[in-house]
Amino acid sequence: MKKKRFSEEQIVGVLREAEKDKSIGEACRLHGVSEQSFYRWRQRYGGMAVADVKRLRELERENGRLKQLAAERDLEIDAMKAGLEIVAFSPDLWRRGWRLYRNRPETCHAAAPTKVLES
Repeated sequence: MKKKRFSEEQIVGVLREAEKDKSIGEACRLHGVSEQSFYRWRQRYGGMAVADVKRLRELERENGRLKQLAAERDLEIDAMKAGLEIVAFSPDLWRRGWRLYRNRPETCHAAAPTKVLES
């Protein structure tokens, strides 16, 4: 990934400088950025202070972490659901309650015989 040339704080400084006393083209030439980059920055950071930009960066980092946790949780839930699908739901099971069948492997379609390892 390409390394960013300007930090968010520097970008806010360039935007404020262009707003106050210089034209957009002059500010872009002075700092060595294209006008397209300037307009993209203004769309994202326009009207923000340096403290707001720092808070935005923290929130984006936290949001990424929470999304990762949610994805890991969803994977764990899918794995648990796949493990629970081995229970056969028969009409008798619904009448008597599935707790009676929970510990009886003969009621499970996917119950494989266990292999005893000889030592």
